[in-house]
Amino acid sequence: MVEMRKINSKYSEELAQESLEWIKEITGEDINVDGSMDKLLRTAQGWDPPLQVRDARESPGRPSWRLVNLIQPNSVKKINESKMAFKCMENINQFLEVAKNLGVPPQETFQTVDLWERQNLNSVVICLQSLGRKAHNYGKPSIGPKEAEKNVRNFSEEQMRAGQGVISLQYGSNKGATQSGINFGNTRHM
Repeated sequence: MVEMRKINSKYSEELAQESLEWIKEITGEDINVDGSMDKLLRTAQGWDPPLQVRDARESPGRPSWRLVNLIQPNSVKKINESKMAFKCMENINQFLEVAKNLGVPPQETFQTVDLWERQNLNSVVICLQSLGRKAHNYGKPSIGPKEAEKNVRNFSEEQMRAGQGVISLQYGSNKGATQSGINFGNTRHM
């Protein structure tokens, strides 16, 4: 129980609210963007719009599959309709695989049980934030800081040779100082 409180203490309602506002912007559906754990859990598990259980045939545990399908159409092709826990968890896992394919680094995703069993909702927020940063690559609004773009530099052979002759100050400089005459403690007698 103490461990769960420690994990939950990392949860940021501000980041969760920002994530829910982003989901609302992408889907165009009117959702409550309160950043509380309960609201995030209900939205991500599929009980509230935009991931709402529409009728008796639709099952919970379809996390943001609709969200990723709006970012990249047809990225989730088959949704498990069963309400059995392991089928719902397969839907969550499918979302995670698509998120990785959209560019979310594996270290920024969550474990299926983090969402399904409410073990670590902070990692769910981290994943949504990361997915939000990647959305601009697909022409959708993004959240969070803009990611750096690759800046490849090509140097000519002449520039490379000129650089080899330069001694960088990173190598350090002692400005002519030596250790002669330094005597700390007892001298060594041979």
